[in-house]
Amino acid sequence: MILGTQDKDFFPSDLKEKFAFVKEIGFDCFEIDGKVLLENTEEVKMAIRETGLAVSSACGGYRGWIGDFIEERRQNGIADLKQILRAVSEVGGSGVVVPAAWGMFTYRLPPMVSPRSAEGDRAAILDSLAQLDPVAKEHGVWLYLEPLNRYQDHMLNTISDAVSVIEEGKFERVKITGDFYHMAIEEDDISESLKKYARYYGHIHIAENHRYQPGTGSIDFERHFRTLREIGYDGAVINEGRVRGEDPLEAYKASIPYVRQYL
Repeated sequence: MILGTQDKDFFPSDLKEKFAFVKEIGFDCFEIDGKVLLENTEEVKMAIRETGLAVSSACGGYRGWIGDFIEERRQNGIADLKQILRAVSEVGGSGVVVPAAWGMFTYRLPPMVSPRSAEGDRAAILDSLAQLDPVAKEHGVWLYLEPLNRYQDHMLNTISDAVSVIEEGKFERVKITGDFYHMAIEEDDISESLKKYARYYGHIHIAENHRYQPGTGSIDFERHFRTLREIGYDGAVINEGRVRGEDPLEAYKASIPYVRQYL
C-alpha cells in the first residue's frame, strides 16, 4: 500500500512546491482535484518528473454529479469526467473518485421527500456509469464509485449499495472507494465489509470517525489495515480528513507516522 493525501490549505500553492512538500513530509502520492489536473496537466507532469511524487487519482472538480437531479448538470459532469479520466491516465494515475452526489439531498433533514424516485436515482447513476465505463477502459484507468454516509447523500450509502450498481451495470472499469469515515457510520464493521466485498475495492480513503486526521479518534486503523493486507489490497490509501490542532500543519504531520506504522 502507498500513502497519499488530498490538498490542504497549509500546503504550498505552486504545484511543484506542493508536490515537493507533500513528499518531504512523508507521503508517497497525491490525490489531485480534477479541475486542477485538467487546467494544469503539463505542469502536473513536470511536478511529477521533478519531485518523484506520484499522482494516485483525481477527486472532484467536475460540474455535476453522476446522480445529479438536474440533467444538464449531470451531463456536464459526465463530459468533465471523460476529460479527467484522460488526464489522470496521462499523469500515471489509476482512476477518478465518483460519489453519486454530495450534499444534494438527505432523508435525514427536511423536507425528507426526495424530488426524484429511487428508481430514477438508480437509472441516472447507471446511465452515467454506462457512459463513463468505456472511456475509463479506453484510457486504462478506473472509476472509483464512493458510497457516502446518509447525512451527505441519499442514493449510495453502504458498500453493498455500490456493489449492486456495479453488478447490475456489469461495468468493467468501476470499482469501489472504501472510505473509513463513511464506513464507520454506515457499515456494521469496517473490516467485515472489506472482507465481504474484497474484490470490488480499488481505492481507499481514510479519516477518523469524526472526520479529522487519523490517530485522534476511535477507528481501529491497526485492525482495518491488517484486513486490507489480508485481502491483498496494495493500492493507494488517501488521507482526506480535515485537520484540527493548535498548529494544523504539525498536527497533520504527526498523523503520518501514526498511519505508516500500520501500513
